[in-house]
Amino acid sequence: MVHMQYTRTPDSCRCPVAPHVPCMALPASNPCEPDGMTTTNNEGQYTMELTKQDLSQMAEAYKKDAAQQIAEQAVKNNGIHASSEREHVVVTENNFVFSVDVDSEAVANQRQSGRCWMFSALNFLRFHMEKSLKLPKGSFQLSQNYNFFYDKLEKSNFFMENIIKYAGSDLNDRRVDFLLATPQQDGGDFDPICALIEKYGVVPLEAMPDTAVTKNTSEFNAVLNRVLREDAFKLRKLVREGKSEKEVDDARRAMLSEIYRILCVSFGEPPKTVDFEYRDTDKKYHADRGLTPLEFYKKYLGDVKLEDYVGVMNLPVEGMEYGKMYTIDMTGEVLGSKRKLHYVNVPIDVMKEATIKQLKAGEPVWFGCDVLQDSDFVKGILSLNLYDVQKMFGIKFDMDKGERFQYNQSLPTHAMTMAGVDLDADGKPIRWKVENSWGTTAHGKPVGHQGYFIMDDSWFDQYMYEVAVRKEYLPEEYQKALETEPEVLPYWNTFNPEP
Repeated sequence: MVHMQYTRTPDSCRCPVAPHVPCMALPASNPCEPDGMTTTNNEGQYTMELTKQDLSQMAEAYKKDAAQQIAEQAVKNNGIHASSEREHVVVTENNFVFSVDVDSEAVANQRQSGRCWMFSALNFLRFHMEKSLKLPKGSFQLSQNYNFFYDKLEKSNFFMENIIKYAGSDLNDRRVDFLLATPQQDGGDFDPICALIEKYGVVPLEAMPDTAVTKNTSEFNAVLNRVLREDAFKLRKLVREGKSEKEVDDARRAMLSEIYRILCVSFGEPPKTVDFEYRDTDKKYHADRGLTPLEFYKKYLGDVKLEDYVGVMNLPVEGMEYGKMYTIDMTGEVLGSKRKLHYVNVPIDVMKEATIKQLKAGEPVWFGCDVLQDSDFVKGILSLNLYDVQKMFGIKFDMDKGERFQYNQSLPTHAMTMAGVDLDADGKPIRWKVENSWGTTAHGKPVGHQGYFIMDDSWFDQYMYEVAVRKEYLPEEYQKALETEPEVLPYWNTFNPEP
């Protein structure tokens, strides 16, 4: 979620390989217009071309629309969002007070990378460490770079696994084309980061801080994807020439060693042991030395059982049932991990109820959403119909949440952390407190409320896709569903976080 994919900045969103949808041909009985607008192509299908008469009629209709003439001047001079933002929404939704306020830690900054899903999960763990160790707010972070290093290595290995598996397929096979289109990218989801943490542990930020490359990953991804495509060419050749499994595996290990070297040069070499020093809020000094990353994780976060948290999604799509488990084909980057990419589909009210229960229990919530819709990054507002583009352009949007998802209009583009909620007298949510990972300023402008955002409840309904909550906060019927075998969605499904 987080396609969660999830960044996300617009240039790092998950981009699925959408199936071709043929245009609907006009019925054969439909007569051609005298102006030649409707014609027959070489395949005998009807097509409709734009004619001079069409353009003339469109221009005449626009000239008669006085409201659009006024809108034209506003939009040309100020832009679409600045011209259509509803000021009363900005005022009413900007009350940064919450009846349930779990966390106000200093926000992290993923920079120009697609690591939101990882930042959100590590912020969730940081919250638990700050609480248990009485760490001063803003004094501590877990290294995102450390887990990102192994994320890239595991994704490379997973890519090679699939290239070898489907080496017998033609290059124009849809599955092979899907793999080669994007061998790897920055995005991910809650289950993948859990698998990485359980295998490699975590370390303090000081042990492996960000580099210029991890702060802006576009150059690195271009290099790594080129390397992986070269490797795919060689691996397919070995398999198709009938080389032994040992020869193929030896070549693959050599390739992975090369990628490890590229990662070390770009990200730095991961530490084998770490020292952890801190002073708590009582001014007491603590030092713990020589811990491996897994030892550090188990010692300081061992009480946070990641297996107790599950991915819960809301996809009101025809053919996808509530109370049913789903997974996605060709996912599971950490080969050998018991943690698989699984979701249980639930109604939005069940998702809200579970989220509120976890917040009331004093624990933040990882979530994936479509942050690109109805959002003002400077003001820190996520509000349904924040921009009244329908009225401004004289248009109407009719698709519901499920239809928008199916037509690729809306999908999980970013993961964040839910840090609070404001409830009315009946316990119903009014607005939600969101911890983002875009820092507190960008391009000389503030980002939200010191990096935090306000989400109104109607926005939650339409653009929230996934939360990771404790199993116990789900109704019994959905807890039982967690034990069932998931239905496998195709790898091109928009929910896939790994294309």
